[in-house]
Amino acid sequence: MSDVCVIGAGLAGCEAAVRLAAKSLSVSLYEMKPVRFSRAHKNPGLAELVCSNSLKAANIENASGLLKEEMRMLGSVCVEAAYKSRVPAGQALAVDRDIFSKTVTEKVTSFGNIKIIREEVGSLSELPDCGAVIIATGPLTSEKLAEEIASLTGKEGLRFFDAAAPIVYAESVDAGKTFRAARYGKGTADYINCPMTRDEYYAFYEALVSAETADVEEFDSLHLYEGCMPVEEMAKRGRDTLKFGPLKPVGLTNPDGTRPYAVVQLRQDDAEGTLYNIVGFQTRLKFSEQRRVFGMIPGLENAEYARYGVMHRNTYIRSPGLLGADYRMKGTADPAVFFAGQITGVEGYMESASSGIVAGVNCGRYLKGEEPAVFPLSTVIGALANYVANYGGKDFQPMGANFGIVDSSAALGAGIRDKTARKRFAAENSLKVLGEFIKENNI
Repeated sequence: MSDVCVIGAGLAGCEAAVRLAAKSLSVSLYEMKPVRFSRAHKNPGLAELVCSNSLKAANIENASGLLKEEMRMLGSVCVEAAYKSRVPAGQALAVDRDIFSKTVTEKVTSFGNIKIIREEVGSLSELPDCGAVIIATGPLTSEKLAEEIASLTGKEGLRFFDAAAPIVYAESVDAGKTFRAARYGKGTADYINCPMTRDEYYAFYEALVSAETADVEEFDSLHLYEGCMPVEEMAKRGRDTLKFGPLKPVGLTNPDGTRPYAVVQLRQDDAEGTLYNIVGFQTRLKFSEQRRVFGMIPGLENAEYARYGVMHRNTYIRSPGLLGADYRMKGTADPAVFFAGQITGVEGYMESASSGIVAGVNCGRYLKGEEPAVFPLSTVIGALANYVANYGGKDFQPMGANFGIVDSSAALGAGIRDKTARKRFAAENSLKVLGEFIKENNI
């Protein structure tokens, strides 16, 4: 018998398991790979990154960067792994996926009180006796377990489609038609830029919006999440939508000093620099159409693909009113049920991992008879938990780290009007408050 059964060894599940094990609790960590893979997963390792290799901004003036610093203070295994597997990406934190997964896997397996069980859990009734369960199966929860979760929650699960961008081999990119640079010259020139003239952009646009898409079950009837909108769907909103979106040329200049009309950027995807993903090009185009249409991008005419763009269905629950800010399902006991990861309605790799930390902390406190630790709203990690538990609107959608949900009253109270300075003050205040919270609650 284990103290806790954690279902799902993605980022959130691994964070929760390590958090519990570090408090001397025994954990059974269930992972269905390699017995069964979802449509998007391919790596048998733990904490696999499926869509992008970018973990977003690293600086604390950005809410994503602040969240990672908060997680670092809490001993996050994923943040530690991210910096060990970091690849060049300007001011963003991007990683080599394989090294990241390997690093997290090694950390988890270093705990003798974590037992990894490689099998699919189709029902909670299949689990051995345990004091609590953490469901961290992610947005690709298997159908059988998803049905049980829907029955358990008493609420219809919301579904939306997620998409991954193509990855190309760097050596197949025509260096004579591209240039390396960072926007506004900030940081090192880590991105490969494919500049387009006006005529090239509009020819590409016409081909993109008329290209043949792959059939995806239920695509037309389910939600398309804005954060991973397929590039062809985005383009259909208007001829210049991409030009002011993922293809914006702002802050970039051609080597000859002219301004490109639009720019497609490629971001390094592995430590060796052999793979690059096409930024913002999540898609459901047929593979043959991806080769044809994306081959119209200057520099990608003869690109060779390590992975084509794909779409898959993601699932998350209606968490507000169902979960507390400790990520525990209200009204459950013997065993208590906690949720963690994207299935709760947080959006993003690090956001998911952060929910695993909170769920792990509070699951451990529950088992020891202690009161829940509700993280302060002035922290990003606490603001995300509060959003999941207490969102009051009608249209609950996945939420990533942003200052809009963080209580920044301290900065406003200090009379700081400059936006950047206000964010810096709010971030420093957040880290101070979190440090005090960790000490007061023995986290």
